[in-house]
Amino acid sequence: MNRARKSETSESSCEVIDFDEALLDSCPADEKAELMTEARILAQAFAGQGATETLEEMAETLSAGYRDAEMDRPHARKLSAALKRLARDPWTD
Repeated sequence: MNRARKSETSESSCEVIDFDEALLDSCPADEKAELMTEARILAQAFAGQGATETLEEMAETLSAGYRDAEMDRPHARKLSAALKRLARDPWTD
């Protein structure tokens, strides 16, 4: 005899949350603006026009922990999220 209870919520769908989007959206407006500005500067210097793949590679590098001694881990993660957003939508604020 199977006495396992079936969950009433098993048929409901689950929500997928993009951690990078959530991280960037959790920043105060002024910090988010600074991060997007920094991401744009990096994009202009290293990625050229419309180089989505390059921006994503830069974001992955930062996310993986490779950064210079002047950048702390939390800032690197936020900047990575800003670069990913810029890669998806270059017109975003």
